[in-house]
Amino acid sequence: MQIAIKKLRENATLPVYGSEYAAGADLYACIDGEITVNPHETAFIPTGLALELPVGYAGLIYARSGLASKRGLAPANKVGVVDCDYRGEVTVALHNHSSIPQTVAVGERVAQLVITPYITAEFVQTEELSETARGAGGFGSTGRK
Repeated sequence: MQIAIKKLRENATLPVYGSEYAAGADLYACIDGEITVNPHETAFIPTGLALELPVGYAGLIYARSGLASKRGLAPANKVGVVDCDYRGEVTVALHNHSSIPQTVAVGERVAQLVITPYITAEFVQTEELSETARGAGGFGSTGRK
């Protein structure tokens, strides 16, 4: 599948897959200088890119595992969503979950983009739902006691 990408800034880096079977392509910080993200704060990191995703597909922006586990930097909204009709700059809302300031370098890999199909549902109101063994059991209800 080919995805049309527009560079909004000359120094933007196209997404790159880290291995042959990687699900996510790395997104890079397109910034003029380092950005410090203070503890428990969020910084908006531009990628300098706009995407044209096919209808029926979305781009999901996930944390890079090393960045999140070693430095506490991960998307503020846990998973960002790039809709197929969005044509603006892809920006990563990077949150610092650690207790020390973290610096994002120029051109650093800040997140990963997974392109996935989605289903648009038609929501139909009803008075009754089908019965299941689980029923209305919520958080932790399927775990062992």
